[in-house]
Amino acid sequence: MSNVVRNGENATNNATTSNTFGKSVESQAQMDDAAQTGSHDLGFGEKLNLYRLEPIAAPDDPRWDNAPSHGILVVAARTSGDARIVASAAELDFMEVDAAPADDVTTINASAFRDDKLYTVIEIEHGRAGLQRGIIEGTVSVDTIISVQV
Repeated sequence: MSNVVRNGENATNNATTSNTFGKSVESQAQMDDAAQTGSHDLGFGEKLNLYRLEPIAAPDDPRWDNAPSHGILVVAARTSGDARIVASAAELDFMEVDAAPADDVTTINASAFRDDKLYTVIEIEHGRAGLQRGIIEGTVSVDTIISVQV
C-alpha cells in the first residue's frame, strides 16, 4: 500500500512524501548515541529533562500480575517516551538469568514502565544541563523475572 496522497483530480503522483528520515528527536538521539560510542565524551553536554514515573493503577489491578510496581522513579531523559525506555532498561532482562521470554526475544516490552495504564510520566524539569541519562531517584527491583533454576 502506498503512502502517497493525491490532492485534486489532476494532481501529479510522484510517489514521494514530505517525510524526512532521521529528523525526529528519537532518531537524532540514536545517531548522537552511535556517534558517542567509543568516544571519551560522557554525554554531559546534552540538555535533558527530568521526569517522574508514578504508578497510577490500583494495587489490585490485574496488570500488576505481569509487571510488578517499582514505586516512584525520577529519571533524566530526552522525552517522556525516552523516560519509559530508561526506566525499563534498568529492569532485569531474561537474557541475564535462566528464563525464557513469552512473546518476544526480550522481556523489555513487558515492563510496567511501558504500560500507560500502570505508570504515568510527569515532566518535572525541562532542559537541564549536567545530567547523565538514567535513573536519578528511586530503585528498580531485579526480581522481576523468576529463574527456572532451582
